[in-house]
Amino acid sequence: MASTTLGTSSIAFLPSRYLSSPSSNPSINTLSLTSGQSCGRKFCGGIGINGLKGKSRFPVVNVATEVNSVEQGLNTIAKESQRPVYPFAAIVGQDEMKLCLLLNVIDPKIGGVMIMGDRGTGKSTTVRSLVDLLPEIKVVFGDPYNSDPEDPEVMGIEVRDRVIKGEQLSIVLSKINMVDLPLGATEDRVCGTIDIEKALTEGVKAFEPGLLAKANRGILYVDEVNLLDDHLVDVLLDSAASGWNTVEREGISISHPARFILIGSGNPEEGELRPQLLDRFGMHAQVGTVRDAELRVKIVEERARFDKNPKDFRETYKAEQEKLTEQITSARRVLSSVQIDQDLKVKISRVCAELNVDGLRGDIVSNRAAKALAALKGRDKVSVEDIATVIPNCLRHRLRKDPLESIDSGLLVTEKFYEIFS
Repeated sequence: MASTTLGTSSIAFLPSRYLSSPSSNPSINTLSLTSGQSCGRKFCGGIGINGLKGKSRFPVVNVATEVNSVEQGLNTIAKESQRPVYPFAAIVGQDEMKLCLLLNVIDPKIGGVMIMGDRGTGKSTTVRSLVDLLPEIKVVFGDPYNSDPEDPEVMGIEVRDRVIKGEQLSIVLSKINMVDLPLGATEDRVCGTIDIEKALTEGVKAFEPGLLAKANRGILYVDEVNLLDDHLVDVLLDSAASGWNTVEREGISISHPARFILIGSGNPEEGELRPQLLDRFGMHAQVGTVRDAELRVKIVEERARFDKNPKDFRETYKAEQEKLTEQITSARRVLSSVQIDQDLKVKISRVCAELNVDGLRGDIVSNRAAKALAALKGRDKVSVEDIATVIPNCLRHRLRKDPLESIDSGLLVTEKFYEIFS
């Protein structure tokens, strides 16, 4: 069983001509734009950025920039010295959760995953095992926000200013970040802090970025999300909705990009999630305890092997891990060319309408998830099977709760799907 990475999902690997291994050594390139090119709408637009249209009273100084440069420069050393992570390919019996995570890595605009289930079912282990599979992305060297050198909407203000001035940017390939949000984190730790004293005495906005800055273009993981403080939930909702984080202190305001894949996990016995937060997650995965005795023994034995010698255990799954990484990289590359027929779009919307799903998020996410699955399978067209696989995860958490209803919401979605698509 361990060798089957996605079990019944039957996801085929792409032909070799579509695969390209990510570079093992970070390569540095330069991007230069003339001031004439950069003054157009492409680089002068922005969401909630102060000081772009007119000059700000204070220059912005990121006190974490130097530290971030050192971190990126020592990336290889850190990778060797970090704690060993349980391989994603070695996790068995939780195919639904694994598939939802992979689809969000392929298309971050799906909107994240909420994983709910019994304690001790490998939720946190599975999420953290994603680190090894995350593909490399282009980032501006030394930038604390992991700015994209090619997309102005996910650039920090300093990087934008440098582009507008026509400066050259040093570009490196870096793994997508995964940031853990601890339950006891303060708002300053999450959002970042402004040094008011330095602003008044030296006339600069001394800003120390928080976890949201580090999670930009990456993954933000909240374990036991249903126990998170309400004020932090509101902060996450604002950032997830706008893609930007704004910190205001004593009349000083700083904004930075904060686009991340929000992944949450929790045990429903410990408390329900706020409805407005639940709706923000693109997909919902239900995790149950494995009941098959032989499979449970297999899981226990694999875990014991990992605890005894993590390095050797990871080596046995190295080939499968590399295949999955290549598959994700290829799927991200071909995603934009995947098509879905108009007839299938209409039927998806009919399912949402007849289930009384509020808003249009369910329609949008179902279309995106089906395209991501088709790309993962190496196809350029969405099939009915793709939709059948993902639509329960996209809609089950959006149905209105009926206290007298004994049928699982995922089964209701599946029944309605077959009724309309038959």
